[in-house]
Amino acid sequence: MSLADITGRYIELELDGLTHRVYYEEAGEGVPLLCQHTAGAHGAQWRHVLESDRVTRDFRVIAYDLPFHGKSLPPEGKAWWAEEYRLTKDFLMQVPVTLAKALELDRPVFMGSSIGGHLALDLASNFPDVFRAVIPLEGGAATPGAYLDIMNHPRVSNAFKASMMYGLTAPMAPERYRRETEFVYSQGAPPVFKGDLYYYSIDHEMSDEELAAIDTSRCAVHMLTGEYDWSAPPALSQAAAEKIPGATFAPMEGLGHFPMCEDPERFLQALAPILEKVRG
Repeated sequence: MSLADITGRYIELELDGLTHRVYYEEAGEGVPLLCQHTAGAHGAQWRHVLESDRVTRDFRVIAYDLPFHGKSLPPEGKAWWAEEYRLTKDFLMQVPVTLAKALELDRPVFMGSSIGGHLALDLASNFPDVFRAVIPLEGGAATPGAYLDIMNHPRVSNAFKASMMYGLTAPMAPERYRRETEFVYSQGAPPVFKGDLYYYSIDHEMSDEELAAIDTSRCAVHMLTGEYDWSAPPALSQAAAEKIPGATFAPMEGLGHFPMCEDPERFLQALAPILEKVRG
């Protein structure tokens, strides 16, 4: 029998005046590295990073489930079922900031994909003294057009939404990991994916002035985007990076919208030089 060197725990966080029981997994020692999953998914997307000795020998990797996602159930302190679920920028930013404070992390690195990639830029803009660096994966200044009713309709199944996400993976990625990515998406509560896309397509919209005001001497910005991502394509990420003084951008060949879970080996190779920079 082999046991993974990953610890899973719950922590209570006060968010918007409510107590949320948030689940997270961690592995490794060193520089704290907070990892944010994509819309409608959960922290299992980061299992390959949590299991990578190349990362965990220098980084304390912490992958959490957002409230309403995975093992982070809705809060008990409100009738959440009586209102529409919508993920806002203000609430989303609170989660890693509050988690970092609760765990007493010393200026962690933040890495997120999709909504997490957008969030990385919002954190660099609004909380540059909390995080030493952000690594936006599949991030950009704005991605309008995805907040659609079809994403939460009684005649549209989770299988349909999951199959759409399969189409966002790179065609040369290992089939077992493409299917695993699809499987994770089939597990989400029906309203959650659409609600997350409210942030992705509406509440996250950074102006050129906001991007230019990010101070990379306080919080470094290193952007990575998969070449097969048609939701937030490389040109979108590059355009944002070029407006941030001191930011870096690199396309990831052979990867799509879910680099950390659709082809972990290729992703870890692309991530290695970025981690070396932020570790140093």
